[in-house]
Amino acid sequence: MIRILVYVAIVFAVAAGFAWLADRPGDIVLTWQGYDYKTSLMVASVSLAVLFVALAILIWIVVTVFRAPKLFGGWLSGRKRDRGYRALSRGMIAIGAGDVKRAKRFALESRKILKDEPLTLLLAAQSAQLTGDGAGARAAFETMLNDPETRLLGLRGLYVEAQRSGEPEAARHYAEEAAKASPSLAWAGNALFEDQAAKGEWSAALSTLGSNLHAKLIERGAAHRLRAVLLTARGLQLESSDPEEARAAAQEAVKLAPGLVPAATLAARLFARQGDVKRAVRVIETSWKFEPHPELAEAYSNVRPGDAAQDRLKRAEKLASLRPGHIESHLAVARAAIDARDWALARRELAAIPDQERTERFCLLMAEIEEGPDGHRGHVREWLSRAVRAPRDAQWTADGYVFPAWAPVSPISGKLDAFEWRMPTVALAADQRPAIDLAVEDETPEPIVIEAPATIAAPKPEPVKAEPAPTPPHPAPASEPPRQTSPAPVSAVKNSGPAAPAATVVAPIPDDPGIDDGDAEPADRLRLQ
Repeated sequence: MIRILVYVAIVFAVAAGFAWLADRPGDIVLTWQGYDYKTSLMVASVSLAVLFVALAILIWIVVTVFRAPKLFGGWLSGRKRDRGYRALSRGMIAIGAGDVKRAKRFALESRKILKDEPLTLLLAAQSAQLTGDGAGARAAFETMLNDPETRLLGLRGLYVEAQRSGEPEAARHYAEEAAKASPSLAWAGNALFEDQAAKGEWSAALSTLGSNLHAKLIERGAAHRLRAVLLTARGLQLESSDPEEARAAAQEAVKLAPGLVPAATLAARLFARQGDVKRAVRVIETSWKFEPHPELAEAYSNVRPGDAAQDRLKRAEKLASLRPGHIESHLAVARAAIDARDWALARRELAAIPDQERTERFCLLMAEIEEGPDGHRGHVREWLSRAVRAPRDAQWTADGYVFPAWAPVSPISGKLDAFEWRMPTVALAADQRPAIDLAVEDETPEPIVIEAPATIAAPKPEPVKAEPAPTPPHPAPASEPPRQTSPAPVSAVKNSGPAAPAATVVAPIPDDPGIDDGDAEPADRLRLQ
C-alpha cells in the first residue's frame, strides 16, 4: 500500500512539472562547433527524460550480462536446495507414518544435498531410532553437540537413548549438561530432580527443586509439598546422627505441609526427645486438624513416656475434640479407653461410628472389649469373624502396593511423594471370603500375608517377615486376590485387576455367637451398649 502511494506521488510530481513547463513556453539555443541548435523547452525536457530512461536500461542490461553466470548458478542451487528440503519434508512425514525404507532413503538424500543443515541430522537420528539402530542415533546426536544451535537437541536425544539402553548414569550426565546450558529447560530440570530423589540425594534434590521453582518449571504449591517431603526424608536420615538438624528439617516440613503426617510425627518425636513436650503437642494438634491419622493419635498418646493410662485417655479426648465426629477421633479415644479399662466409654465411642465406616480395626477393638471385663470367648470369635468380612482399613499405599510404613520415594517406581494413606481398592467377594469355624475354641484365623516380589525393596523401617499364604485348590480370579485378615503390617500387596468397592456392609449379628463352654450370654450382648 505504501509503495502504491509513493508511485502515485511520483507520477503526480512529474505530471505537475510538465504542466508547469507547458504554462511557461520558451526556447533553448545550443551553439556548438559553429552550429546553432534551437528547440523548445518542452521538447528538450522530454528528450532529457528519455535519455535518462535509455541509460538506465542500458546499465541494467550490462549488469545482467556480467551477473548472468552467478544468477544461473544461484538458480540451479535454489532448485537443488528446494529438492533437498522436499526430501527432508518427505522424510519427516515417513518418520511419522512409520515407513522405515522411505525415511532412510529421504534421510540420505537430504543429507547429501543439504549437508550441514541441522534438520538432516535430526532426520537421520530419528530414522536410526525407527530402525533400532542405537549406535547410528547416538552418532547423529553427538554430531549435534558441535553446533551451539543444536547442542540442546543433541543432549535431549542422547538422554533418551541412554534411558532406552538402561544407562542411568549416562542419562543423568546428559540431563545435568542440559540443565547447566539452559536452566529453564523443563525436561532436564525434572529429570535431574527425579534421579536425585530416587537415589536419596536429598540435599542435591532440594537445590534442584529450588532451581526448578526459580525457572517456573513447577508451581509454587507443588514445590512446597515436594520440599516438605524431601525435608522429612532428610530428617529421618539424620534423626540418629544429627538430631538438631533433623528437628530443623522436620519443623520446616511441617510449616510447608501441615497435613504431612510423617513430618509431624518426626517433629513431635524429636521435640519430645529434647523434653519440649508443649511444642511436640502443638505440632501434632496442628497436623491433626488437617489430617486425622492413627500415627498422630499414637504419637500424641505417647508424647510423654511413663504417663498413666488415665492421663493418656484425657489426652486422647482432647485430641478428638479438635476434629469431633471423625472416625479417627472415635477410634483414638476408644483405644485409650480400652487401655484405661473404661469399657463403657470405649463402647460409646465405637457406637458413634457409622455402620459404613466400621472396618477391621473397629471389629478388633470390639473383640478386645468383649475379652476385657468378662472374657467371653464366643463373643470375641464373633467379632474376629466380622473382622475377616469387614472392609479393610486405610494403609500406606504406593503404585498399587501396600506398605507397613511411609517412605519418601516409592520402591516400585522411584517416584517422590508416591505414598498415600488410603483404603486398598481390591476387596474379597462375599463368596470367596474364608469361612471361620466358630465351634472350635482357641482357634483363631491365621493372617494371610502376600509377600512382595523379590525385586521390590520395602521402605524403612524394615518390613515384618511373614510366611506366604498357602495356595488354595481353586485360585480366585486375578481381579479378586486374597485379602489380609488381620491388621498386621505386610511387606507389600499388589492390587491387580479392576477395583472392587472399597467398603462392604457388616453382616448382622447372628443369634448364636458361638460355643463358649456353656457360659455364653444372649447374643444381644454383642450390640454396642
